[in-house]
Amino acid sequence: MTTKILVGAFGLALLATTAMAASPAKAPAAPAPAAVAAAPAPTIAHGPAIAGVCLLSFNQAIGQSTVGGWVRTRLDQIVTQVRAELGPEEQAIAADDKALAAARATLDQATLQTRAKALQDRYTAFQAKAELRQREMKATQDKALNRIAQELDPIAQQLYQAHRCSLLLDKGSVLFSNPDMDLTASAVQGLNGRIQQFPFDREHLDANLPPAQ
Repeated sequence: MTTKILVGAFGLALLATTAMAASPAKAPAAPAPAAVAAAPAPTIAHGPAIAGVCLLSFNQAIGQSTVGGWVRTRLDQIVTQVRAELGPEEQAIAADDKALAAARATLDQATLQTRAKALQDRYTAFQAKAELRQREMKATQDKALNRIAQELDPIAQQLYQAHRCSLLLDKGSVLFSNPDMDLTASAVQGLNGRIQQFPFDREHLDANLPPAQ
């Protein structure tokens, strides 16, 4: 049996963080009005646990594990590095664009066009680099999650056999279930005992990227 990790909320949360790596900072939005307190969820009466049918949320197991928290922390560190790389270049282009706009009236047409073309080329190259870093962050996240999935796979198999399961379902695709059939907490415990962190850096996809002007 091969465990297939479907990166759901956990992966999307990481992508939401990394998506800001290539985006300029924005002013904080105005605070939203206080939300009305939601009514407590009704208590669900479960039927008896079905012998041989087990549930396991792979995304939840990764997200709640120590190594899952480590991956989030490490990705945040890499995002900070990417921002430190892209931020000054973006600011320099913006400053030069502002200076060119201010000097427009004092420049002849040929000089203006030459400088505008050079600035546009710099901006195009910067956009390409920012998009590349975004793809690299996605590749980095995918590789890290796949590493955890490899560690989780034998744990899922062991739990499947130890609980004498005949069917193991992904909890994420089930609306309601008897918690006695859920093996996720045991999977988290097993994953914590197997691995807690591992080194990784940003994936590099820029072997053919043209040099910056």
